[in-house]
Amino acid sequence: MSLCLFLRAHTTLLPSDCRLNEHTALHVRGALTTGGASSASEYELRDPVVKVVVVESSRVMARAVANLLAQRGHEAALFTDSTQALAHVRAHEDVDAVLTGLETSPLDGFETCWALRLIANAGRPLYVIAMSSLAHTRSLSEVLDAGADDFISKPLIAEELHARLRAAERMTRMQRALWHQALKDPLSGLLNRRAFLERVAHWSQDSELPGSIGLILADLDHFKQINDCHGHACGDEAIRRVGAVCQDCAQGYDGVAARFGGEEFILALPGRSAGNCASIAQSLRRNVAAVTFCSGSGATITLSGSFGVAVINQGEAVDNAIKRADEALYAAKAGGRNRVCVKDGDLIDAAPEAAPFTESA
Repeated sequence: MSLCLFLRAHTTLLPSDCRLNEHTALHVRGALTTGGASSASEYELRDPVVKVVVVESSRVMARAVANLLAQRGHEAALFTDSTQALAHVRAHEDVDAVLTGLETSPLDGFETCWALRLIANAGRPLYVIAMSSLAHTRSLSEVLDAGADDFISKPLIAEELHARLRAAERMTRMQRALWHQALKDPLSGLLNRRAFLERVAHWSQDSELPGSIGLILADLDHFKQINDCHGHACGDEAIRRVGAVCQDCAQGYDGVAARFGGEEFILALPGRSAGNCASIAQSLRRNVAAVTFCSGSGATITLSGSFGVAVINQGEAVDNAIKRADEALYAAKAGGRNRVCVKDGDLIDAAPEAAPFTESA
């Protein structure tokens, strides 16, 4: 029996779970199981699960695509509105691929592909496949020039679709690995300096973001003594642990954190005033002071940090605000360390000890 026939004879499709949500997105969950004993070679032949967004003006066609995707266990969200589809892609960074028709609205397929390419070019692994029954040379060349990675003719052929999705998964997996190496600090797991500056520069020019962007610049106190007295492995552990504390803090306020160099960390928090950030920085300072771990020789290591706070006003150069945060950090160091200082305008003030900042109801 050929391999193809063997797989068909031993494949069972489980019913897919489909529902249409209030945003006209149809979420599809499908499962693929094989009968009999599983071997390593059988497992390798299964398609990897791809998270797909499908943009299709025809609900009948959308459900047909949903059924094809469910056959191989892919996860999909289907949209009849192209602007809602784009919003979904922006909000869900785990989307691997987008299948879009060319006859969509309010943005047509060419405009949708262009918008998706802008998202991908901003550092987002994303594979765009255009679908159309008009498979002539002009349509194909125009949609590829508009930003699509691939093209598939309607009506869709199952094996062709699945093969193209396997290519999409390979491409996005490689892209994610490359982006991770290019954008992440390998020790702390945070963004590196370049990636942080690019992200915040984009935010500072975004007219849709309300208010200022708060900056918290942190520096571990007496870090050199940790390395000198307990070894660089201990210093590395301190960086990892403080990086995790900074990441938790940034995510809690819809921001980003980065290792800015050596034992320096920086957080950007959109929509935060200097006062908000001072309270958040005090909470962050306490969390850093609560970090303890043992060295290789059994010594207990405790940490503290000094913090400088400033804000980026709308349209302002990021470097100017970072300079103010650095001046506030220097004041915190000069004032005895393990404290928070704020530079708002030309004034530098020590931030008072206060209860942790919480969102107002």
